Amino acid sequence: MTARGIDLTSKVFDFDLFVVGGGSGGIRASRLASQLGFKVGLAEMDRLGGTCVIRGCVPKKLMVLAADYSSTFDGARGFGWQCGAGAFNLQAFQHAKDTQIDRLEGIYRSNLLRAGVKLFEEQAEFEDAHTMRLATGTTLTARHILIATGGTPFLPDIPGIEFAMTSNDVFKMQELPRRLLICGGGYIACEFAGIFNGLGSEVTLCYRGPQVLRGFDDDIRRHLSLAMAERGVNVQLNSNVRSISRQSGELCVVTETGDVSTHDEVLFATGRRPNTDSLNLKNATGVKLDRSGAVAVDSFSQSSVPSIFAVGDVTNRVNLTPVAIREAVAFVDTVFANKPTCMDHSNIPTAVFTRPEIGTVGLTEAQAADRSPVKVFMTKFKPLSNTLAGRDEQYLMKLVVDRDSDRVLGIHIVGDSAAEMIQIAGVAIKLGASKEDFDRTVAVHPTAAEELVTLQQPVRTT
Repeated sequence: MTARGIDLTSKVFDFDLFVVGGGSGGIRASRLASQLGFKVGLAEMDRLGGTCVIRGCVPKKLMVLAADYSSTFDGARGFGWQCGAGAFNLQAFQHAKDTQIDRLEGIYRSNLLRAGVKLFEEQAEFEDAHTMRLATGTTLTARHILIATGGTPFLPDIPGIEFAMTSNDVFKMQELPRRLLICGGGYIACEFAGIFNGLGSEVTLCYRGPQVLRGFDDDIRRHLSLAMAERGVNVQLNSNVRSISRQSGELCVVTETGDVSTHDEVLFATGRRPNTDSLNLKNATGVKLDRSGAVAVDSFSQSSVPSIFAVGDVTNRVNLTPVAIREAVAFVDTVFANKPTCMDHSNIPTAVFTRPEIGTVGLTEAQAADRSPVKVFMTKFKPLSNTLAGRDEQYLMKLVVDRDSDRVLGIHIVGDSAAEMIQIAGVAIKLGASKEDFDRTVAVHPTAAEELVTLQQPVRTT
């Protein structure tokens, strides 16, 4: 392997690889290493599947799909259907969702066992750089240890925070709140704002910053904020919660500016932190953590201690499930398959399942302009699906192009099926496609996606 190593060939270990964490990254690494013939153990104190499957991407997307039915029912009348939305049954949804999650967890479990991975369903912490202690007191040694424990929701230290929910709690709710306050402006906060708005709650989104989705392209941020407001979300920017109290069965919220409001539930979605507190990493002397508590790793996902690696959200690099999986594959290739591999973290396509949906890949306009002069191509339009439905909501499509090389540096979409479009657009960005390549591509009509290849004149240049 190219990653830093030490000669341990003469030492006998219980496992060639011991993985802490049964999420997407940990499961992929353990399966692949075991399939290569190595002895692998995995410890997971909760359910298999991690944040994505159990309390993240999958159940959240199911909730988005449920919320979308409200606008589908409303728009159907314009297309001749005589129908209307009935009452949403949260308990029925949660039961159906839990059944699906149970099915997926069962698949993960059977795949691990079929691959020959030894599963320990308990907490594990470090005894030293090659030894893990299980909750039962059993100690196990491993030539290599992979930390894949993901992240956990962050709650600020304010009076009354015990009355607030996190995203983990949402998937256990049995009653739909009539009035919901969501604190935060990142993708999780914005996604849940759209979900509960679509399900029928009165939603207020409270964010301390000047605009939602910090780090995304500015045109995307403004467009989404306005679209959420037009759908009925009360978007309050430059606002931060100071305290929460329970009064007469309601939650009374006071902001730092003194504004007072009452809600049935308060959901904090103000970020996540790497899950390292329970690992007792001080026993693995020399493992460095960054300011957020993430395991600091090099390009091979190796920590400052040669025998210890980390992938996924616990490293706080790019916190996306497909990234954790790719990092796990690169780790196994490097350490067990003699194919030194670094995960390429550039130009990763991603989606935000807000309502409307966002798909983005590459550089924002601001990022690109900091590197070289750019041309910006952008359009806003009402899609065909909104014409008869009587909705004014518009798509936004934007290309950021290097002015000198004509290479497309970024693609940003807001609208239905943006996630599906950006997956394919990501291939073009990865291949270094030029604006001319887009122009020479024949449009598929009538689609929203055709706008990506019919943009002719830049709206601005820098």
